[in-house]
Formats: sequence, structure tokens, C-alpha cells
Amino acid sequence: MSSETKSARQPLDLSKWRTMPMKLMVAGVVFVLIGLFVAGEHRGEQFAFSWLLGFMFFLSLCGGALFLVIVHHLFDAGWSVPIRRFCEHIASLFVPWLAFLFLPIAFSAKTLYSWMRQHPDHMDHALKAKQPLFTVPMFYVVAAFCFFVWFVLSNRLRYWSVKQDTEKSDRWATAPGFLRRRLGLNQDSPGIVECTRQMRKYSCIGILLFAVTLTLAAIMWMKALQHQWFSTMYGVYYFAASTWITLATAYVITMILDRQGVLTDVLHEHQYYFLGSLLFAFTVFYAYVTFAQYFIIWNGNMPEETFWYVLREKGTWWYIGLVIIFGHFFLPFLGLLRIDVKSVFSYMVPLCAWTWLMHFIDLSFNIMPVLHPNGFVLHWMDIGCWLFMAGFMSWRFLVEYAKYPPYPLKDPRLIEAMGYYHPVPTQISGGELDQTDTMSTAPRHSHGGPR
Repeated sequence: MSSETKSARQPLDLSKWRTMPMKLMVAGVVFVLIGLFVAGEHRGEQFAFSWLLGFMFFLSLCGGALFLVIVHHLFDAGWSVPIRRFCEHIASLFVPWLAFLFLPIAFSAKTLYSWMRQHPDHMDHALKAKQPLFTVPMFYVVAAFCFFVWFVLSNRLRYWSVKQDTEKSDRWATAPGFLRRRLGLNQDSPGIVECTRQMRKYSCIGILLFAVTLTLAAIMWMKALQHQWFSTMYGVYYFAASTWITLATAYVITMILDRQGVLTDVLHEHQYYFLGSLLFAFTVFYAYVTFAQYFIIWNGNMPEETFWYVLREKGTWWYIGLVIIFGHFFLPFLGLLRIDVKSVFSYMVPLCAWTWLMHFIDLSFNIMPVLHPNGFVLHWMDIGCWLFMAGFMSWRFLVEYAKYPPYPLKDPRLIEAMGYYHPVPTQISGGELDQTDTMSTAPRHSHGGPR
């Protein structure tokens, strides 16, 4: 092995990054204060839209993480075991932290959504057709319902995952009551098998609730900015974008933890290949959904639908649309075609950072034309709100990450994730349950970094 490769695989020096969350929050506050000063009489409206832009960005990150955890259990996946724990931590930020960030949106809802300012006796036809969903009380009911569902799913999935780490046997020490087991409530010694079954149960129910709540969130908080518009694919679009950005984030976190030696023992080369392949797949899926939505509306040529795109072809929004076409699809599509690049840290990190930039621009394309119909404006408060939320959410993530083991210690599929083959199944498959007890003696081989 060359000295260049050896040095490239040395642990990263992260000492300078420990205070980064606080620096981001302070920088965000400074940018917001500057924005409030330069925005003039429109400062309240600008702040509301900028905050919504940042909120929808990090909502997509938490939603994508919850989806990856759910899908892991539904498909009984083995390769994704090492990355599941930090995805659980990201998903757990829904409540109370993301709910806390939703409060400014709740308080400024009438500023954001014009339909809330319409008198009930003089509402337009489009709003009448969407009753009773598009009413002020239902707006808050839907928000409460979404956060409740996200809390239950993220809390229970992480609880049973962490509980499994401490279990000594594969069976109950004391059988729980009927309701306690059926509802997946806290138990003293449920056993390894029961923990896996509970996670699968919540994932089975959760995938349906996740689809409903993420669609409601995208419609009520983003599409409702122009309530006259109709689109049956908007929830799918937001889901595709959410998973896309989360896969890029998961890739970078996995690489960093591998380079630091945290996940080295439980990683195999195929984790990077699968993450890169899924990122490639959702690049195509996002493009398909976005183009299909545009094509169907363009082909139908109905004013009730086409006005949304007509507005986004005015001024510099036209060029932002081209940036999304070439930057959100063609560049990552072509960049991920090669198999070997998916394991090169110096190549993938800039590409993953690019996905964050494209996701921010894409959300701006959906939200900001309502406030700036004549062209794209990158306001001080757009940057400030995003920086503050990035610092706040990363701080809370690091706090949650430090509380628990970095990966599921007793997951039956952990051996499979390490690249070993086990032909003898257990009651919940994946090899012998006690084989994970000696995994610290497995050969150490860091896969992160340039090849």
C-alpha cells in the first residue's frame, strides 16, 4: 500500500469541528439580523418564507432518515445495519426539536398562506373544493397529527433498537401483558427476538402512516402556498427529494465514522456501493417524478394547473429551472454512473455537498416565487435561517449520538453486514445471535478514503 493511501486513511482531525454547531447558530442569527435590517417593511414576510424554506429542508432530512429505518426493517436488510443507528438519531429529531422549529410557521401561518386570509363567505372555488382540509383549525390539527405519528414511529423504532443492545438472551425473561406487547410499550427483558419483531411491526404500520403524513406535510406547508394548484404527485416529489438528500448525508456520515474507526469493524465495502447506488437510483426517480408532473400538467394545458409553472418561468426563475435540470439530475446522474467512484471519499463528499445545494435550490424554486415572482433572490434571511437550523439540528444530533452505541450491537443481521456468510438461520434469520459478541476480534480494515 502506498504512503499516499495510508495517509488518506488516517483518522480525520475533527477537533476544529466540535464547536461548529454553535458557530453555525451564531452565524445564522447574525445573517437574520442583517436581513431584518435590509428587508425594510417586508421583513416579517421575508422571515416567514425564509424560515419555511429552512424548515422544509431539515424536515426532508428527518423524513428521509425515518424512511430508511422503516425500509431496513421491512426488507429485513443486512447491509444497512451499521448505518441504522445514526439514521434513528436523525429521525428522533422530529419531536421535540423539529416541532419546536415549526412554531414560527404556526404563528406566521396567515402571513404565509393567502387562503387563510380569505373570508369564509367569499372564498374562491379552488379553496371551497378543498374543504374542510384547507381551514385554519385543520391546518393545526394536521400539523399535530403529523408530529404525533413521527414521534411514535421514531421513538418506538429507536427504543427497541437500543433495548436490543442490552438484552442477554433471545427470549423473554418475563412475558409481558397482552396490551403491552401488542402496543410495543416499554418492557424490562423482552429478549433479542422480541425487539426485532417490535421494530418490524412498527415499520409495517409505519410505512403507511409515513406516506400519509409526509404527503400531508408537503401539501399543507409547501404546496398550500398557492392553494389553487392541483398536483397528485407532489407528495411523491417531496418524498423522492427527501430520500435523495438523506442518502447523501448518510454516505458522508458513514465515511466519517469509518475513517474514525467507529464503524470499521462492522462495515464492508458493499455498504458504500449500496448507498451510492441508492443515491443514483433516487436521482433518476426524482427526475422521473418531477418530469412526469410537469409533462402531465403541460399536456393537459389547464389554467388551474399551468399557472404554477408559468410563474416559475418568469425572470431568473427560468434559469433556476435549468440549474435544477442539469444540476439536480444530469450532473449527479453522470457522476454516479461509474461503480468504482462510489468508494472514493474525495470524490463522493463534494458530490454529496452538491446534493445539499441542489436540494436547497429546488425547495427555493417551490417556495420563493410566491414572495419574489420576478426572479430568484438569495436573501440574507434565507442563509441565516438555514445556518441556524443546520447548527441547531447538528447539535441535537451529536447529543443523541453520544448517548448510545454507534451501531446496533445485537442485531441478528450484523454479521451479514460485516461480509460474512451464515447458512444457519435463527428464529428471525441472519446467523447465530451470539456471534456478535466477539465481533471486536474481526479483522480491522478501513474502507473509507480514496482507492
